[in-house]
Amino acid sequence: MKLRLCFLCVLCASVVNALALDREAFTFTNYDLNLRLEPEQQRLGVRGKLTLRNDSPTPQKIAVLQISSSLDWRSIRAGGKLLQFVSHPYTSDIDHTGALSEAIVTLPEPVPPRATVDLEIAYEGVILLDATRLTRIGTPEAIASSNDWDQISPKFTAVRGAGYVTWYPIATEAADLSEATNLFESLGRWNERERSSSMHLQVAVSSANEADKPELLVNATACPTAHEVQNEFVADCTYRSLGEISPTFVIANYEAVDRAAIAVHFLHGHDSSATTYADAAEKILPLITEWFGAPRSKAQTADLANTNAAPFETGPFLLTSLNSTDPKLAALVAAHQLTHAAVSSPRPWINEGLAHFAQALYLENQSGRHAALSYMGLHRPSFKTIRQTNQTAASKSDDETTESLVNTHDEELFRSKAMSVWWMLLDMVGDQALKKAIAAYHPEQDKEPSYMPRLIQAQTQKDLEWFFDDWVYRDRGLPDFKVASAFTRKTLPEGYMLTITVDNLGAAGAEVPLTVKFPGGEITKRLIVRGKSNGVIRVEVPKQPEEVVVNDGSVPESDTTNNAFKIDVSDAAK
Repeated sequence: MKLRLCFLCVLCASVVNALALDREAFTFTNYDLNLRLEPEQQRLGVRGKLTLRNDSPTPQKIAVLQISSSLDWRSIRAGGKLLQFVSHPYTSDIDHTGALSEAIVTLPEPVPPRATVDLEIAYEGVILLDATRLTRIGTPEAIASSNDWDQISPKFTAVRGAGYVTWYPIATEAADLSEATNLFESLGRWNERERSSSMHLQVAVSSANEADKPELLVNATACPTAHEVQNEFVADCTYRSLGEISPTFVIANYEAVDRAAIAVHFLHGHDSSATTYADAAEKILPLITEWFGAPRSKAQTADLANTNAAPFETGPFLLTSLNSTDPKLAALVAAHQLTHAAVSSPRPWINEGLAHFAQALYLENQSGRHAALSYMGLHRPSFKTIRQTNQTAASKSDDETTESLVNTHDEELFRSKAMSVWWMLLDMVGDQALKKAIAAYHPEQDKEPSYMPRLIQAQTQKDLEWFFDDWVYRDRGLPDFKVASAFTRKTLPEGYMLTITVDNLGAAGAEVPLTVKFPGGEITKRLIVRGKSNGVIRVEVPKQPEEVVVNDGSVPESDTTNNAFKIDVSDAAK
């Protein structure tokens, strides 16, 4: 009776503590895990050690450890002694099952701020195909399964990390897919805390089929080819930074097309598509190397068994169906992947922004500037309406900081908007200056938001502080350019001088191209127009001007319907 009462007291105390838990107090600075996979049983088992650092301002007596709800905690120890913990389901869409198995652990003693504690952990369970988090918010089953395709199975295994399957311990507040960017914000905070964390992963895969040995792929920073030991495939892998990539593993009967900069692992019957992709990567490699340097690691592409599965990339590791590959699309995807192999950054606007920028560079290289601008234009609607116009002045000020490129966790911003920012920088400083700035970038030295802007500023005599303030440090929304007036004066003998005034009705400034069209030709100049201001420029043309157009699509705008200004021919002739 006393034993039951004691347990009840511990349980009640844990529940009370759970209501006031700071789930993000600890940062997981290091993982040392032994992962055993049994594809025939769809199971995994993990034993290992975690190092947790208290990053909160107060001592912490309680730690929270979370894994997928399809896994079960077996033991948690410190210094070899078993610790008391209560495990319970915790609803969160950070896992494909829509829930986590959360262990609330009572530590031997309070951990002071910035101090660490080592925990020895053990858990196991199954990872099955599960799209619960998507279907419960109304996503059709087929679409849900094509996005949450993670599973361990005898024929094909592919498991992504936190945000898809929480197969290694984490600790976050609940994430909810039904709330716009909530999941991305939770993941973003986790990645920011883990940007300097590392993982040592030893993987053992049981192999029941002696005749047909599968291949194990792990997207670690260093992971030599798995070798066979007593009917198991064993690999010893190291992740340098969990803030940059999501720990992912794949097991399948792959063949490979192996090239100098990329290896394409394909399933039976997909050899032609794999070769097409490898060829496309090789052809685009010189352009990527010219801009971002030689690849620092070999890009890896792995075929997905589900032909309808949505692609997934983390760093230079790409999972995608190779059942049919269009050469042009393959080159576009390869540009993104090879850029990640050449340059990485803990800052999403740099890491993902440059990879998308590389795709625009490829299109310009192949089909001209218009093709690149059209591609970027396809991404514009996704971030035009992120900031609501009916917000109060105070909340707008908050959004300027939280939704800035240096702080945002919104993928549409740090991918699509960042791509446009890099393109605008290219137009302002030129390709040589921008290439030098990118070459000077070292991720380990990126300790503050102004690091990359300073590298770019150092390559030009132009003042760019206003630009970074409007587009990178803060989110001022988008500009809205309007040609307010164009006064024409005839010059001798046949020329015309235009004095053009451009209004910017938006809050963000930009250096925008301005084109004057006349019979048989056009002349383009560039003009800086700050937010809620105007700019004036004089343009001389050889023939009677007919139209003035501000912006060629290179600068994102909230409204492009007012960019053209027709010149009254009768007025121009005077």
